[in-house]
Amino acid sequence: MQISFVDERLEDIYSKVLKNSRLSKEDGIRLYETGDLIGLGRIANHVRSSLHGNKAFYIYNEHLNYTNICKNRCRFCAYAKDRGEEGAYVFSMEEIEKRLMMHISEPIKELHVVGGLNEDLRFDYFIDLLKTIKRIRPHTTIKAFTCVEIDYLSNLAGLSLEETIKRLKDAGLEMMPGGGAEVLNSRIHEALFPKKIGHEKWLEIVKAVHKAGIKTNATLLYGHIETIDERVDHLISLREVQDETGGFSAFIPLAFHSENTGLSHLPPTTAVDDLKNVAVSRLMLDNFEHIKAYWVMIGESLAQVALSFGADDLDGTIMEERITHTAGAKSAKGLTRDKMKDLILAAGFEPVERDSFYNPVN
Repeated sequence: MQISFVDERLEDIYSKVLKNSRLSKEDGIRLYETGDLIGLGRIANHVRSSLHGNKAFYIYNEHLNYTNICKNRCRFCAYAKDRGEEGAYVFSMEEIEKRLMMHISEPIKELHVVGGLNEDLRFDYFIDLLKTIKRIRPHTTIKAFTCVEIDYLSNLAGLSLEETIKRLKDAGLEMMPGGGAEVLNSRIHEALFPKKIGHEKWLEIVKAVHKAGIKTNATLLYGHIETIDERVDHLISLREVQDETGGFSAFIPLAFHSENTGLSHLPPTTAVDDLKNVAVSRLMLDNFEHIKAYWVMIGESLAQVALSFGADDLDGTIMEERITHTAGAKSAKGLTRDKMKDLILAAGFEPVERDSFYNPVN
């Protein structure tokens, strides 16, 4: 496909893409710096179309955040509470069962389960949590716990990383989300989330999880204090892990929302930056099959546009999203299956409902 570019520097990158040549760090920086958003989008859309044609995926899923009490209190988080603080909560097994039963008649394919590092909870709580979900929803995939939670649970139980993962897997853990890495960079770790595991530990854990046969997603939290250089390094680190393990299912660029956080002075991300992060990730992550446009963070309308900028997945129905909305997200807290289909159709794509592992449903 012939493309003309406003920014001539994109021609060399497009030539590399056509030859299936891996892009360098310098290429990644150039992609972020370009003012030729349409040219960038066209290259990313070429890759997206080569992989998925006109298909755009979504899943019938539900979020379950079992507690918001967290000892880490990262500066970018609006969700976490201290024990005893107003609004702090932890769900008992009875409350979890009650919440799951609220939507029991709906054909939910995936439960996305994450929470804070609550020091009142013992390791048995997490085993019971998984077993309770699996008892109530035996045919639903449990996608639970970030690498941060896995590290915490390993220390809590006094078990090796491998044994911790095995016990969680035996209890029902089938997949993991990609959060907790934020930006794989020491400077940002020290400035924004010093109590959370650093990037080297995150990479060690995600490799162990993949080795245990559990697929994960990967993310990048952008739009705070990170530089373009640090964004590209993050993408390259993920690409290297994928070369080694093949365990990443999808990549999700996450737009930072600053309201009610320790960084509330920062402006929201722009539509241009949101689309650039989708497009650049599609081009840099040549060994990732799927790139998500997470409608919760960038809004439904921009997520539709992102389908023409390299994204092939809009995530899912979600039912009740809490974490980003606590930080000021203005998107809906959940969408119906029909609404997901309509968003994709209106953007000019073919909606494909999937399960957690990208197998088409129905």
